[in-house]
Amino acid sequence: MSVDLLEVRDLRVSFGRRTPWFRSRSARRSGEFVAVDGVSLTVATDEIVGVVGESGSGKTTVARAIVGLVRPDSGAVLLDGVPLGPVGRRTTAQQRAAQMVFQDPRSSLSPRMTVAAIIDEAWRTHPSSAPPGDRTAALHRLLDDVGLDASVAGQRADELSGGQCQRVSIARALAVRPRLLVCDEAVSALDVSVQAQILRLLLDLRERHHLAMLFISHDLGVVHQIADRIAVMRGGVVVEEGQATDVLGAPRHEYTRSLLDAALELSGTDSRE
Repeated sequence: MSVDLLEVRDLRVSFGRRTPWFRSRSARRSGEFVAVDGVSLTVATDEIVGVVGESGSGKTTVARAIVGLVRPDSGAVLLDGVPLGPVGRRTTAQQRAAQMVFQDPRSSLSPRMTVAAIIDEAWRTHPSSAPPGDRTAALHRLLDDVGLDASVAGQRADELSGGQCQRVSIARALAVRPRLLVCDEAVSALDVSVQAQILRLLLDLRERHHLAMLFISHDLGVVHQIADRIAVMRGGVVVEEGQATDVLGAPRHEYTRSLLDAALELSGTDSRE
């Protein structure tokens, strides 16, 4: 029996609200906020799974738990059937395997570093993924892979457009040869035309690098353009899940139908074309 690349099993994540130290233990517990409550999902090799929901639905918390930025209360995140612990307890191979592309491309990159330095930092962090010898040619190939000219290597992030910054973020993730990209609202901060370009790039990278992706968005219209399967989250739980064609063509949950109604021009240009 084949094993999914990624399995999230009955994940629960809560955050405590600050309460005075003199409050009783029960009072402190009552301030707990449950962000994710029993979420389970899978991502197969080469598959793109979209997770969609409004702000506060828990989708970003799921993403951060997968890459080890958030410690779950219970449940498990498994890679190739092997449970993953917090990021500090993961092997180098496990850390490399799942890389995250964040929502705001500018804030996720140091404005004082050149693109070359940003990529080199990824290679220094994971030396087993770094190319041998002179890295210049490898850097230029990586930039070309994400649709950037080699001249960008000497520029700082604050000299680039939002779309260019997101391509650099994707290049940084690809530099360590991951198997899974976790894209958290990766196009929401971009203009519509640039969104389409980045979506096409991600689809192309999936094919060329055999990447799996967990693609998180509040916009079902965007998820429609890239996902093979869709999980709809609301209030920390998955309320509907299935093949993209089924979820979009015949949604079972009222909330999914409301998201579909809110999506603009869902039947417009598809980035797969």
